[in-house]
Amino acid sequence: QLQLVESGGGLVQLGGSLGLPCAASWRTFRLYTMGWFRQAPGKEREFVAAITWSGDSTSYADSVKGRFTISRDNAKNTVYLQMNRLRSEDTAVYYCAARPRGTVTNADYAYWGQGTQVTVSS
Repeated sequence: QLQLVESGGGLVQLGGSLGLPCAASWRTFRLYTMGWFRQAPGKEREFVAAITWSGDSTSYADSVKGRFTISRDNAKNTVYLQMNRLRSEDTAVYYCAARPRGTVTNADYAYWGQGTQVTVSS
């Protein structure tokens, strides 16, 4: 079974930092582009960050550029989202997701984690 499990969520103070690891269960993890998305109450799920299979290319939503960093460790089947200088608007459920190498759009993310809640105190 292919599975993604996020962890590391919780309550953090305004301006604080939090790291979110996401562990994948499958051996072909390195063949997937990995992404992070988030969904705030009453809002649609939005793209946060992505990293290619090799880890040499990343992309970020404008709202998190300069504050969040995505990375991956293929040997450990894990992708990470490091969040710094957190704002109240960063409060959301954060999901990691995977799409096959060679796909193009966010619609191609085929596997999703269960999500982890991040709450930034206001």
